[in-house]
Amino acid sequence: MNAPTVDNGPSAAGRPATGGVTRTLLVAPGRHGAYPTIGDALRDAPDGGVILVADGSYPETFELIDRLLTIRACEGATVVLDGTGGDWPVLDVRGGSLRLEGLEVRGTVAAVKVENTDLTVERCAISARVGPAISVHGCPRFEVRRCAVSGSVQGIVVESSSGRIDDSTVDDVASDGVVVGLGADPEIRNCVISGCGQRGMYIYQYARPLVEGCEISRTTGAGIVVAHQSRPTLRRTRVHDVQGVGIAFGPGCAGSVEECPVDNTAEPGIQLAPGANPDVVEPARRQTVTGDAGLDDLLADLDGMVGLAAVKAEVRALVDEIQVNEWRRKAGLSVGGVSHHLIFAGAPGTGKTTVARTYGQLLKALGVLTRGQFREVSRRDLVGQYIGHTAEKTSVVFEAAKGGVLFIDEAYTLSRQAGSGDFGQEAIDTLVKLMEDHRDEVAVIVAGYTSEMNDFLAANPGLASRFSKTIEFENYTPEDLLQIMRRMIADGDYLMDDAAYPVLLDHFGRIARDPNFGNARDARRLFEGVRKAQSQRLRALGRMPDVAELRTVTADDVRAASV
Repeated sequence: MNAPTVDNGPSAAGRPATGGVTRTLLVAPGRHGAYPTIGDALRDAPDGGVILVADGSYPETFELIDRLLTIRACEGATVVLDGTGGDWPVLDVRGGSLRLEGLEVRGTVAAVKVENTDLTVERCAISARVGPAISVHGCPRFEVRRCAVSGSVQGIVVESSSGRIDDSTVDDVASDGVVVGLGADPEIRNCVISGCGQRGMYIYQYARPLVEGCEISRTTGAGIVVAHQSRPTLRRTRVHDVQGVGIAFGPGCAGSVEECPVDNTAEPGIQLAPGANPDVVEPARRQTVTGDAGLDDLLADLDGMVGLAAVKAEVRALVDEIQVNEWRRKAGLSVGGVSHHLIFAGAPGTGKTTVARTYGQLLKALGVLTRGQFREVSRRDLVGQYIGHTAEKTSVVFEAAKGGVLFIDEAYTLSRQAGSGDFGQEAIDTLVKLMEDHRDEVAVIVAGYTSEMNDFLAANPGLASRFSKTIEFENYTPEDLLQIMRRMIADGDYLMDDAAYPVLLDHFGRIARDPNFGNARDARRLFEGVRKAQSQRLRALGRMPDVAELRTVTADDVRAASV
């Protein structure tokens, strides 16, 4: 094995002009006119030169200082740079530029170690038995693309550097899969990290990476650990089947966790130490519309809704009571009658319809309702135009709702008399009788503003007694609405500029004081307005935007939409 080759090329100021022509040097042992070793070619290569390497194993290591070079495998060739016989890196690079393409690099202490270098590693397989496979320090730009890292103590270590790691795998490493530290801010996208003896990803010392579309699994420690004042953006990255917690933030750490599923990890899935303050946007829950979901899944759907802490507690209390009654019944103990009819009181846009839909599925999962279907109606579906017509319409609607939930929105409109020709009262009287006669076959939920619902209950002496509970839906806070907006943005495959979030929070704070505040409906209208503003801005560019521009909405877009 050759000793390390120290090659101090000419400085940038003294490099010879090449007329823009790239010189290529072929390395092919035993072939006339070719270089026998990579080291030989390195000595003759000018800055900007390309070293093309033929099939074979090359027991060489290199120390490169201020060189501008490309080392590339010939098309279809298997080229191995084997530095396992030395106690130094296979490639130890300081300054300049290095591009590696299509190589297999095997080291002992380290495979590729670079400092203050413009580095590109593409389609390479990298390993190091007792050190990091790739170590990047102090580099203003680096790229690792479509690479496979394995069989190392650490996979990829990035410190004090900016760059990208794309479409790469890190597997079978004794320690951490990817380490990002000392203020580094790389973008790490679409990578798979697995089989790590410690953590899948360790982010420390003021690091600010973007981690997007990655998958982390089979780690002995946590999936991702954030420490020492770091602020990563973790986006649509799945962590699963790890022995430690899924994602852990240490004291003083911030950043964001956006739409990151965490499955089959130690509890809790996302661990926040005292003093940690990341923004956490949970993954979108699947829609439970078929009635086939289990009780735990449905409760998870309920918990996944933004805000509504008191509402969630009330629904869970009802579920607990129904479950215990069923256990008592099976044990031969007496069970009191329980009405499943509810009153949902509160302003529009506070999630009443969504919670009512989930409640029906919960009753089906508990065996209380046979079908769990959801039927939403309003005054026009119940009230007829002549005597006897209203009772008929109401009975038909009620019959169709059997086995599930009958949700009557703005129910108070039934009790508002509009003269002798109004038949709203007849609908109420019909409902009172049907609810009593079929109380075990359907759950009736009436919804509307709190004060108006009191008038509705007074319309029939027996109406209030038909309902077991009134659940109050409070208005969303500005912080809740910001969380809802984040989900809309993520679900729409958009990205929002960080500067836009304070603008959003200020807007929601102002509209929350308006008497006509529409809660989540206002958030939805604003989201549509932001999309329109972004479209107008991009259309004015006079060219086709790139993907990043198509996805990004800015603070100016929010301002334009909130006028």
